[in-house]
Amino acid sequence: MMKEIDLNKSLFDITEEYPELIPVFAGLGFAGVTNEAMRTSHGKVMTILKGCEHMGIGLGTVKSALARHGFSPKS
Repeated sequence: MMKEIDLNKSLFDITEEYPELIPVFAGLGFAGVTNEAMRTSHGKVMTILKGCEHMGIGLGTVKSALARHGFSPKS
């Protein structure tokens, strides 16, 4: 069963709930997600949607990666 993930939640909240996603987000180009200080500060105000826009990462790419790791993204 796929785990549902809200793309409007902060990266901090998502990675606290699902720490296994930290390397997934890092691999997608979410700079700083592996740095605990950055994740706990900037990650609290950055959502997946904002991060995609800010860093030029395609939302489809993120959704596909999340699906490959057992997550069903919702916005």
